[in-house]
Amino acid sequence: MFDNHPTITAELVSEHGLTDEEYQRVLECLGREPNLTELGIFSVMWSEHCSYKSSRIHLGTLPTTGPNVIQGPGENAGIVSVGDGWAAAFKMESHNHPSFIEPYQGAATGVGGILRDVFTMGARPVANLNSLRFGSVDHPRTEYLVDGVVAGIAGYGNCMGVPTVGGEVTFDPSYDGNILVNAFNLGLVRDDQIYLANASGVGNPVMYIGAKTGRDGIHGATMASDVFDDESEAKRPTVQVGDPFTEKLLLEACLELFKTDYVVGIQDMGAAGLTSSSFEMADRGGVGLSLNLDAVPQRAENLTPYEMMLSESQERMLLVAARGTEDKIREIVERWDLDASVVGEVTDTGRVVVTWHDGIVADIPVAPITDKAPKSARPTAEPADLAQRWVLDLDGIADLAAGEEATAMLAEVLAGPNIASRRWIYRQYDHMVRIGTVSRPGDADAAVIRLPEGKRGVALTVDCNPRLCWLDPYRGAAMAIAECCRNLACVGAEPLGTTDCLNFGNPERPEIMWEFVEAIRGLGDACRAFDAPVVSGNVSLYNETGDTAVKPTPSVAVVGRVEDVERVSQTAFGQAGLEIALLGDLEGQGGASLAGSAYLQDQHGICAGRPPEWAPEVELAVQGACRDLVRAGQIQAAHDLSEGGLAVAIAEMGFGGPGWPRVGCAIEVPRQGRLDQLLFGEDPARILVAYEPGQAAAVREAAERHGAPLTVLGSTSGERVVIRQQGGGVLVDACLSELATRWETGLEQAVGL
Repeated sequence: MFDNHPTITAELVSEHGLTDEEYQRVLECLGREPNLTELGIFSVMWSEHCSYKSSRIHLGTLPTTGPNVIQGPGENAGIVSVGDGWAAAFKMESHNHPSFIEPYQGAATGVGGILRDVFTMGARPVANLNSLRFGSVDHPRTEYLVDGVVAGIAGYGNCMGVPTVGGEVTFDPSYDGNILVNAFNLGLVRDDQIYLANASGVGNPVMYIGAKTGRDGIHGATMASDVFDDESEAKRPTVQVGDPFTEKLLLEACLELFKTDYVVGIQDMGAAGLTSSSFEMADRGGVGLSLNLDAVPQRAENLTPYEMMLSESQERMLLVAARGTEDKIREIVERWDLDASVVGEVTDTGRVVVTWHDGIVADIPVAPITDKAPKSARPTAEPADLAQRWVLDLDGIADLAAGEEATAMLAEVLAGPNIASRRWIYRQYDHMVRIGTVSRPGDADAAVIRLPEGKRGVALTVDCNPRLCWLDPYRGAAMAIAECCRNLACVGAEPLGTTDCLNFGNPERPEIMWEFVEAIRGLGDACRAFDAPVVSGNVSLYNETGDTAVKPTPSVAVVGRVEDVERVSQTAFGQAGLEIALLGDLEGQGGASLAGSAYLQDQHGICAGRPPEWAPEVELAVQGACRDLVRAGQIQAAHDLSEGGLAVAIAEMGFGGPGWPRVGCAIEVPRQGRLDQLLFGEDPARILVAYEPGQAAAVREAAERHGAPLTVLGSTSGERVVIRQQGGGVLVDACLSELATRWETGLEQAVGL
């Protein structure tokens, strides 16, 4: 008996986001017309968010294996070995559309979802990162969105007792109508205690554990697979509502269950809820499932089968239990004040059969819904204005005059929205809970978490420069990986694996699809160069409002291994009398690159120029030298030169992190062209290091051994930042405390927080 009301019409099919061709595939899979519940199931399973129909072909080109990879893409999270019998499970996910519609709950449930992805693998979450993109600082919604998103991230992570140890924020007009909220989590697990999301064992019971099901989040997956329009605000009902206290109970209940032999497989009920978790587990195990919706714990009255299957209510898991352990599982789960119910069993039918009130409301073959899911080789075309994007006419921008003008501009750049301190944001996060954090936000270029035993640790960092990716998605994506690996080198870590969150506009537009394909090519080449395979990730498309797409934003996080957490460098000079040197070339041919720079964006409103070619050989040399020096304890501080360039990096090292004294410096630099290029150019493959004069020979030897360019610039002293031209006069002479004040308060003043 089928629930056939209402009649399936062409309009109803269209409302569910299925094309005519896709609906014909539905008919082929079923051999008949679907009912409403089945239509909803196909709609979410074949949505862009769940099926990756525009991206699967290209994602298959990424490197996904390596000597440290335990679990690659295809599970809830990727896993790499970090040594001493420990493994790190990690992943990054997007919650973009929900966060634009309802910033607090959208961001909070984004954190909750990524936490479940990680602890479903058997890992205890130990560290969060985030990658956030907002519109112009003067846009009327920006302050509201920043405030709500940050509060949502803080509220959920803090309540869960998981430290937020780092992140990044970009402000750009392309995000005015579509912000990006990408959440990352890393958990630790013994490498012989990993759980997978496979359904197996015919006759084994299928159990629902966690919070009750409501109507929140219905059509969340399909909403995430559509562009925004004037009606987006009306989509608030599709935003899930999270409860971190319930998730904390679910976490502890799951980790207690994992100490037993009761659990065969387990899956988070994330996007598409009960539908995706049941079909994905059945598909991985090559089995079928029978589900009885009458047994689903419900918090809303009169829920229909359609609503129960598509609800994205938070804090829920679906697990396959060993037969005969149902009561034992229920006892553990209920002790944590959560619901536990047997809602079905594993079958050998290869179908998911759903019953309700003694009738069948869905009967769908598992393999076809995955094998016949749409997979599009969408057309690509270079943007018509690409050549124009690459034109950067510096003759139309007056160069800086040495002295007062250049000094004043340094203060302005430090206060700019894309450079200013993020302290207003990260001070709302608890970054020391569980006392495993070695490097906190502001301390170093990458966060560091110690392993539960021994001296080893895990380093983690997230990065992407959307301006570079808009100008050249191949080079921009490759440089995002390179910068992450550079950040890891600054704390002495070697890369082990990568997760990505690929945020782009409408893939039906050939120029957007071209950006995506080029970014994938860049990620793949860089991950191979740095031996950092992609082990997990997420694709978020249709990030646009009307015809305005976000800048291509392939956010990436790279995880590395630290051999000794007692030898981790920081960014702060911390003391006078240190020698300062640059690993890497000071400037490229024609001067350091201003293409896509924060200086041009924040101070001149310009995003133009072609980013320089990324040079993996130079990157590997610079990173290798820095990593060796940190591990040997031969340098005091290390800081990547990225957004803001040389002058900003020097000033930031003088400011130091929380608890570090401010220390000025005096350096001399050769000058070959424009002063603004020298001070604020953003060439890759550059790291500033500071060390005791007695270590100068060791620094030179490490640079020579790796073939890294090395330039000694000056030393730390006093309370000013002084930059001189070799054989010439003073270029910049600034009071360090005045620069620090501008930098520390710039974000609040720019956004109005």
